[in-house]
Amino acid sequence: MTESTSTQKMPVPKVFEEIMDHKPLFILDVRNEEDYGDWKIEGDAVTSINVPYFDLLDDLKPLDEKLPEDQSVLVVCAKEGSSEYVAEQLREEGRTDVFVMEGGMKGWSQYLHPVKAGDLPNGGSLYQFVRVGKGCLSYMIVSGKQALVVDAARMTDVYEHFAKDLGVSIEHVVDTHLHADHISGGRKLAASTGARYWLPPGDAERVTYDYTQLADGTTLSVGSSGVKVRALATPGHTSGSTSIVVDDKYLLSGDTLFVQSIGRPDLAGKAGEWALDLYSSLHETYHNLSPDLHVLPAHFATTGELDDSGRVMARLGTLFERNSSLGVDDKAEFERMVTENLPPQPNAYREIREVNMGQLEVDDSAKLEEMEIGPNRCAVSD
Repeated sequence: MTESTSTQKMPVPKVFEEIMDHKPLFILDVRNEEDYGDWKIEGDAVTSINVPYFDLLDDLKPLDEKLPEDQSVLVVCAKEGSSEYVAEQLREEGRTDVFVMEGGMKGWSQYLHPVKAGDLPNGGSLYQFVRVGKGCLSYMIVSGKQALVVDAARMTDVYEHFAKDLGVSIEHVVDTHLHADHISGGRKLAASTGARYWLPPGDAERVTYDYTQLADGTTLSVGSSGVKVRALATPGHTSGSTSIVVDDKYLLSGDTLFVQSIGRPDLAGKAGEWALDLYSSLHETYHNLSPDLHVLPAHFATTGELDDSGRVMARLGTLFERNSSLGVDDKAEFERMVTENLPPQPNAYREIREVNMGQLEVDDSAKLEEMEIGPNRCAVSD
């Protein structure tokens, strides 16, 4: 960060870049203690403190000796307004190196960063969209002039603009399961692009809209090179959870398997019933796959899971060696682990499920933002 004689705004993409470049970043978060404790910006070179905005209305004494003298300060709040006030007070007291994160944590939650995950054996490319503030991952498979999108976030304009820049049309949109941590953009993206929307039938019993069944074994072909996208039923996180095998090189594992953990089975109130399905998916279905498949999950827990290219990806065989949740072979012990070792449930997950089923219509964008705020919490343990 460069010095300035006045308070400046730092765009979310720049904050992400600083974190990915491992540059020291000092954050003054002025949200309330509960929100800060639930969810904050993290990174291996990030120092973060929390002093609520309301404690700073009269004066800045609560900040005495808490801010660095030789480092810039990034002030963060929920939507930007409170941080602007605090930053201005700091500037008036003589600090010239204060920045405000543009859009606040709202902007941090919604930012999608596209990165190339890799090339496909038969031609084409696979892109990963990193929603860093939410820990969500979505994908675009591109071949020739066609594209297929997997697990789209509700900010669908990002995918449309990306496809336009590549000169391709989105022909298929897939959700690997019925999401409970974020509003799916799948139907919206399909409707705006004329694409076909696919959803596993095991998660569609209560949906109110039309969709195409993504049944186990369904194979889609994308583009002139004929990229093969095959659906593989991997229930456990939900009854319909489905993984996607792309050209026998990549495994889009949805919420079944993450780099550091596995999907939780309790978000529909059926932890005991689905735990054994999850065991079967992990220890039987995945064990029958090539260990050389590159696993691309739908979520990550921390920025530490991103590699030097900004991707979240790991070899399947490596995960069976290093992911501690995959090391539990005994069924009874596995069931105890995934039903008892659970973090708090995602914010508003019941309402989010209802929106994603089409049973609850929410036209207020501010309400949708409020429902999604916070970490994803789809893993057995964070």
